[in-house]
Amino acid sequence: MSELFETPALLLDVDRLDANILRLRNKLAPFEVVLRPHVKTNKSLEVTERLFVGGRGPITVSTLREADFFFAAGFTDILYGVSIAPNKFAHAARLIEQGAALKLVLDNLESARLLADFARTHEQTFEVLLEVDCDGHRSGIPPHSPLLVEIAQLLRGSGVTVSGVMTHAGNSYDSHSIAEIETYARQERAAVVDAAQLLAGAGFELSIISMGSTPTALFTQDLSGITEVRAGVFAFFDLVMAGLGVCQVQDIAVSVLTTVIGHQPEKGWTIVDAGWMALSRDRGTAKQSVDQGYGVVCDLSGQPIGDLIVTAANQEHGIISSRSGNLELASELPVGTQLRILPNHACATSAQHAGYHVLTEGRRLGYWSRIAGW
Repeated sequence: MSELFETPALLLDVDRLDANILRLRNKLAPFEVVLRPHVKTNKSLEVTERLFVGGRGPITVSTLREADFFFAAGFTDILYGVSIAPNKFAHAARLIEQGAALKLVLDNLESARLLADFARTHEQTFEVLLEVDCDGHRSGIPPHSPLLVEIAQLLRGSGVTVSGVMTHAGNSYDSHSIAEIETYARQERAAVVDAAQLLAGAGFELSIISMGSTPTALFTQDLSGITEVRAGVFAFFDLVMAGLGVCQVQDIAVSVLTTVIGHQPEKGWTIVDAGWMALSRDRGTAKQSVDQGYGVVCDLSGQPIGDLIVTAANQEHGIISSRSGNLELASELPVGTQLRILPNHACATSAQHAGYHVLTEGRRLGYWSRIAGW
């Protein structure tokens, strides 16, 4: 990087990005499944376009704002991956009327009734996936629960079609080894396939059997019965993924550029202009074997500097210090020095910024904007 950026700024290393995308693409190729990437991590047209080899493939979104944006850019096959709320029915209907092949998610009888009523009243059709709980992590219906069939039967004839089932192995983010991730991947696949078989036995033909998280997508050994895989953070990676052993620190494609603005030598502190407003408050590595504070400190090439991390963050100030308590490292970073901070959680850190300053081999390529809001 030959030029100085005004900081803090979000950097995206496009070479690392492309390598990360290729890694997952190559992993899934033997299984002949569809990749439906989750774009909530990047929220960028330019990044999302790089996820596909020509054309515009199926995507997963976490907000209807994302669905609007990517549909306007030509992405038509869209899964809204959050259980639909009644106050969003009309918004979803507008997207469908405009030509989006929008798929919604249901995981309870009450929402299903409300959606069916809306569909009948407004003579509107919807396509839904039933969410299956594969690990008790968050939401969904147990894979062998009769509630799956009950919901599907309730929707029959209402204009709402159950076209598939989906699940997410959220507990894979708490794994302590690759072997444990592989176990979660087997559990994830079994849960959603079993749910699909239960519905098929009740007479429901499903076209989509969807699973995925970045850890399980990269380490699964068996995708039989699965039609598509979802993952998002694989394109950027972050310190949580590195802590799981899913990637190396050198694979992380996003970082926050910051500038040294002062020191507290007696405390071994270096003060920078990136606080939690630039880095986010996510402390996802705190529960891992190595706590990376608010992020790992790197030089401008993206290589970590000793054992420096951001140990504390105020709104616009970050405090860098040595994990080992070495007070001398503070004096080695003069005022004006620019550094890169690797994020704990790429989604959360990226969300603090309006866009990416895109780099290749240290040279600036341009600026890619992000969308925000709901």
